[in-house]
Amino acid sequence: MEWMAWTLPTSLFFAGIGTLLLGMTAWQFVTPTLSRQGFLPIATTRGDRLFIGLLSSGWVHLLWLGFTDQVLWMISIVCVVWMLVLMKWG
Repeated sequence: MEWMAWTLPTSLFFAGIGTLLLGMTAWQFVTPTLSRQGFLPIATTRGDRLFIGLLSSGWVHLLWLGFTDQVLWMISIVCVVWMLVLMKWG
């Protein structure tokens, strides 16, 4: 990915998001999802929960960067756990 002058972490991040989206698309074709209501106040599908999780994780990372001087990997672990909880029970 030299044509965009990305760093390795940036390339891996976006490759991971792309892989996640391709995996979710394949999963949708194999077993179509139905809307359900978990702890979120609205009925959501897998794709909705993925979007909500990615968006909220992005905001949490921005808040972490804005208000602390701590390393980013700590909040990244918290966000991965958040995504797993949200996808399972959201």
